[in-house]
Amino acid sequence: MALDAKELRDKTPDQLREELVSLKKEAFNLRFQQATNQLENTARMRQVRRDAARVKTILNEKAAAAASEA
Repeated sequence: MALDAKELRDKTPDQLREELVSLKKEAFNLRFQQATNQLENTARMRQVRRDAARVKTILNEKAAAAASEA
């Protein structure tokens, strides 16, 4: 399930950081599965990487918006 940018923008920065941690854990597990030739869905790796990048982008947008307000 790909993450939707609209859903992510509604979350708080803390929720986004939690999401990023879980995506990084999943990416690690997928890399481990690939190394042991147990990975079945190779497309999931790309999806997780892109979802993590999407979360990071929105976190940076929120940080920039907070900095411009201050």
